[in-house]
Amino acid sequence: MLKQRIQDDMKSAMKAGDKPRLGVIRLMLAAIKQREVDERIELDEAQVLAVLDKMVKQRRDSIAQYRDAGREDLADTEAFELGVIQDYLPEALSDAEIAELIEQAVSESGASAMGDMGKVMAVLRPRIQGRADMGAVSARVKQRLGS
Repeated sequence: MLKQRIQDDMKSAMKAGDKPRLGVIRLMLAAIKQREVDERIELDEAQVLAVLDKMVKQRRDSIAQYRDAGREDLADTEAFELGVIQDYLPEALSDAEIAELIEQAVSESGASAMGDMGKVMAVLRPRIQGRADMGAVSARVKQRLGS
C-alpha cells in the first residue's frame, strides 16, 4: 500500500511539474526497487518502511556533516529530501510512548543486563520502525539496562 502511494504521488508530481519532489520520490522508489532486485522479493509494508527509515537516517547524518562543514546549501537540500521522505512514515512516537514501549520490551524479553540489549532491540524494532530515531531509542535502551 505504501509503495503504491509513493508511485501514485510520483505520477501526481510529474503532472504538477514539481521537479524537486519528483526527484526525491524517484530516489525512494529506486531504493525500494534496488532492495527488491538484490533480494529477489517483493517488499512488504514493514520492509518498505525499513528502506525509508534508512533513507531518513542517511539524510540526518548528511545534514549534520554538511552543517559542520559550513555547507548550508547542501544541508538545505538534504533537509528538503528528509521532509518529503518523512511524509510517508507513520506518525512519530512521543517520548512517553517510546519509554512505555522500552519497558514492555524489557519485560517481554526478560532483559536484566547490557548483554540482553539485542533481545530488547529485536522486540522493539518492529514496533518502532519508521516512528522514531533508532539511534536515540538504542541509547535509551542502553541507559535503561545500564541502570
